[in-house]
Amino acid sequence: QVQLANSGGGLVQSGGSLRLSCRASGSIWSVHGMGWYRQAPGKQRELVAFITTNGNTDYADSVKGRFTISRDNDKNTVYLQMYNLKPEDTAVYYCNAQVGDFKTDYWGEGTLVTVSS
Repeated sequence: QVQLANSGGGLVQSGGSLRLSCRASGSIWSVHGMGWYRQAPGKQRELVAFITTNGNTDYADSVKGRFTISRDNDKNTVYLQMYNLKPEDTAVYYCNAQVGDFKTDYWGEGTLVTVSS
């Protein structure tokens, strides 16, 4: 079992910045890739950014050049640094970890990011 505890988020004005953190605990030796997803009201959950154990990254087109995902393997923590936030970035952001031989998805509890115009 893996537990994901995230922090960060909140209310920010358009053009502002925020950083999200997500720390994994439990069976951390079985964690593979980690990432962030988001879900806006009335929309499906979508991938924001993902990072593998060796540091390869992938981003949604809508956040490329504005968001940066990073990972501290010693602290079992993944970060999402968000710059130049836009109102359309408003959503609940969920930390994700792929765990075990079958890369089962584990999810954090979600944190709300609200960007005001």
